[in-house]
Amino acid sequence: MSAPQGSDGFEGFRADIEAAERRIAREINPGARALVVAILVFVLLGSFALPHTGGARGVDVLLGTDAALDAGIAMPHRLFAWLALIFGVGFSMLGLLTRRWALAWVALAGSSVAAVAGMLAIWTRQTAATGYPGPGIGLVIAWVAVILLAFHWARVVWTRTAVQLAAEEARRREAAERQSKGLLDNLPPEEPPTN
Repeated sequence: MSAPQGSDGFEGFRADIEAAERRIAREINPGARALVVAILVFVLLGSFALPHTGGARGVDVLLGTDAALDAGIAMPHRLFAWLALIFGVGFSMLGLLTRRWALAWVALAGSSVAAVAGMLAIWTRQTAATGYPGPGIGLVIAWVAVILLAFHWARVVWTRTAVQLAAEEARRREAAERQSKGLLDNLPPEEPPTN
């Protein structure tokens, strides 16, 4: 395949290059953090098999079984469990598999909200009415895992590769040149001096 000649050929290449730059800008490169996020997702999944409070496991909290009702599970605890499952597990796995920047942002935002909900879940377990159990090991592990997921997703989302930064800088420079060229083209022609 031969390269097109002339400025029209370069414009064709420019369109391909810009499309590649846009595609790269939508992707993330978690690097070694991908392994850490994957391990945290499995830890979070495992925490649903552990007791969250008394005899109620994380799965019981999600499903609202009799064990969860007997333990007096409050709304913040159920909300945390669902947020941790949807964002901490679901969107984290999607973000790692697809390497899409938007999905990583959703995983970050959802994990951050889940971390706050986890704090409220632990607090409601510690201030539960007399006779109800306190927070279990599964709840504490899930909360710590969600906090760490939010931290690592923040680092992945805000880390841009050198290629992405260089492409963005080149695009900005080219846009500024086009704008200044366009402004110069729109100026009225100078009139010759009259003597």
